[in-house]
Amino acid sequence: MKITLLCYATFAVKSPENSEAYPISEGETVTDVLERVGIPIDEVKIVFINGKSSKFDAVLQDGDRVGVFPAVGGG
Repeated sequence: MKITLLCYATFAVKSPENSEAYPISEGETVTDVLERVGIPIDEVKIVFINGKSSKFDAVLQDGDRVGVFPAVGGG
């Protein structure tokens, strides 16, 4: 199974080379994938799956499009 993994803002450096076809196993969650690519869960502000806000424990499906965003500060 494969997903598209989109890492935004400061997470862009963690985006894997194969982010357009990132391999996952059946039953993997958003948390599982984020841990594998090295994005700390406590730094994630928003997760989208297929354009809809989602939770970290959401089980991913083949073809899902996952976007992760950090909290963004400003001055």
